[in-house]
Amino acid sequence: MTIRLLFALCCVLFILAIVPAMAQEVRNTSYTTRTGERVLRIETVLPVPAAEVWSAFATEAGARLWMAPVVKLDLRTGGSLRTRYEAKGSIGEPGTIVLGILNYIEEELITFKVTLNETFPDSIRREDKDLQEIVQIIRIGPANTKVVSSMLGWGRGKAWDDAYRFFAKGNEWTYKQLAGSLTRRDGP
Repeated sequence: MTIRLLFALCCVLFILAIVPAMAQEVRNTSYTTRTGERVLRIETVLPVPAAEVWSAFATEAGARLWMAPVVKLDLRTGGSLRTRYEAKGSIGEPGTIVLGILNYIEEELITFKVTLNETFPDSIRREDKDLQEIVQIIRIGPANTKVVSSMLGWGRGKAWDDAYRFFAKGNEWTYKQLAGSLTRRDGP
């Protein structure tokens, strides 16, 4: 019994030592499935509770802290998250990013239907019906949370490869903004 207890204690100490070191690092852990589908995956561990991370996705005020200055959120299955990077613009104008909300589980998961805007070629905009982003919010104890963003549904060809590279760079930057917004202050 004492060996098991000692082992458990060592595991806890290891986790307590490693989690702060991992905190705020944003990593690209993308891969290709056995069936050949690309998964654009970005991961980070944040030194904040899952409820604070969820608030950054599930409230307009939270999303404004890291996503974009102009946000309109209709949080429900079938709802949407619409954003604009230009503070002077309005939702609906060219440049608006529209993410349909396919489903969510509070403080655990949200799945967005990615609709490519006019920035992307018409050829792939007509084919983006399967493009999704699944965001997992995973509790690591009471004060740390792992966020995993997985984008799938990519098409094939040069235009899709260009879009993939665009989102690889953009999503890494965006999740760094999330990490910064939640660690600079006491949450959204």
